[in-house]
Amino acid sequence: MEIKEIIAALEQFAPLPLQESYDNAGLQCGLTETEASGALLCLDVTEEVLREAIDLGCNLVVSHHPLLFHGLKQVADANLVQRCLRLALRNDICIYSAHTNLDNAEDGVNFRMAEKLGLIDVQLLHPKSVAVGARQVKCGSGVLGYLPEAEDSLAFLQRVKQAFKVEALQHNQLLERPVQSIVICGGAGDFLLEDAIRAEADAFLTGEMHYHTWFGHEQELQIAVLGHYESEQYTREIFREVIERVAPSLPIYDTEVLTNPIHIL
Repeated sequence: MEIKEIIAALEQFAPLPLQESYDNAGLQCGLTETEASGALLCLDVTEEVLREAIDLGCNLVVSHHPLLFHGLKQVADANLVQRCLRLALRNDICIYSAHTNLDNAEDGVNFRMAEKLGLIDVQLLHPKSVAVGARQVKCGSGVLGYLPEAEDSLAFLQRVKQAFKVEALQHNQLLERPVQSIVICGGAGDFLLEDAIRAEADAFLTGEMHYHTWFGHEQELQIAVLGHYESEQYTREIFREVIERVAPSLPIYDTEVLTNPIHIL
């Protein structure tokens, strides 16, 4: 199967028009009219990830975060992005990224997070319709879902910590009422905090929040912050499922490189 057919499947699931205006999801580099030898799935493209792809014989790397967020005025070895681009091109590796289009897609990143927590009746927080060719696609930032039964705030936080296998979970003051309705936004999601409050959610779960955003919400809702990488770690499962449906015999690997630049002592 040619790489372009795999990309078409990914874009059928998470069309590029769903991405935010600042984003650069899609093809990052490489030729797509070539036979795919294998796919390596990751959150971030680094030199170590690309060397892993080379060792595995993969000519396709699928990442969540784009390698190229901004235009380049040179391709040398001045920074990580330039070195990765040169390494990929020298070894005929195609890099494709599905970022905020995958965040905003139905059954995308936020839905997968909700699934890991065991939420039910999950729906887009603010659904909208985007034109993708001749069809209209439903999408939106963040989801709202419900625990099957209400539980106290500490039990909810322990559920989150276990589901996402985090060493440390940031949270505000423990809520003194049961938690059942949850708003979720993977990655940097504090822009949805006020929307979660307006939705009268009991809890808000995201990957990172600015410090001053935390203030003033004691006993308003339970805030839990996982870490950016940790909130999006299951993105690779989505990539795998999409690719396996169209290329069941293609070798697919999850990277063994921990690309999270943040370490906890």
